[in-house]
Amino acid sequence: MTERVIETSDAPRAIGPYSQAVRAGELLFLSGQIPLDPATGELVSGGIDVQTRRVLDNLGAILHAAGGSFENVVKTTIYLVDLGEFAAVNAVYASYFTPPAPARATVQVAALPNCARLEIEAIARF
Repeated sequence: MTERVIETSDAPRAIGPYSQAVRAGELLFLSGQIPLDPATGELVSGGIDVQTRRVLDNLGAILHAAGGSFENVVKTTIYLVDLGEFAAVNAVYASYFTPPAPARATVQVAALPNCARLEIEAIARF
């Protein structure tokens, strides 16, 4: 199976030795995105709702670069520093997906890169 790296300047550059996404056959594995502004590489300011939109917009840009959209997403994992923000994240998240929603896991973590409050990774199918 041939693997192909997917990269776009419409999403933040990787801040480590990884790719924004890798396509392997009909599956696309999207690396976790934190709320970085792709133009500046800095964390966006604002509440968890603003940060969640930025994360999902970053994922959307990568999906678009691969020729897809949120409709192709079959699984996500959300990492939150504070599960108390789950309801606010969930409200924004729901506006990006139409039923049937992808499978999902949400976990609380001690910390994330750049002191981000959330990170979301995804798997899409084409």
